[in-house]
Amino acid sequence: MKFIVDNWMLILIALSSGAMLAWPLVRGANTGSLTAQGAVQLINRERAVVVDVREPEEFAAGHVTGAKNVPLAQLEEKLTATVKNKTVPLLMVCASGARAQRAVATAKKLGYDKAQAVAGGLKSWKEANLPVEKA
Repeated sequence: MKFIVDNWMLILIALSSGAMLAWPLVRGANTGSLTAQGAVQLINRERAVVVDVREPEEFAAGHVTGAKNVPLAQLEEKLTATVKNKTVPLLMVCASGARAQRAVATAKKLGYDKAQAVAGGLKSWKEANLPVEKA
């Protein structure tokens, strides 16, 4: 007991650092994030549809081959017209993954239960040396 009282600050630091290390694992457990390689498998095996939620100028500069561009601000209005089949896996992509996570929530609200975000966005796609095309 004396050890705990004398070293309470070190124990607090150890617990805090452990919590910070575990936070990404806890936070990422239910986000629906998917690696670039996992996305390729879904595209090949289940004919997943890639939806790029970046702005048209960003999309034109380079995007996942075969992706459809539906900017995040217009997702609720245009997604059902762009991707009619709600049973296929829907892969959301943006520059780094942040907008794609918000897009997944919107897509699920619209009935796309298999919507997932590609973790790291187009950046991780390029880092995995996967094909990118320009409009």
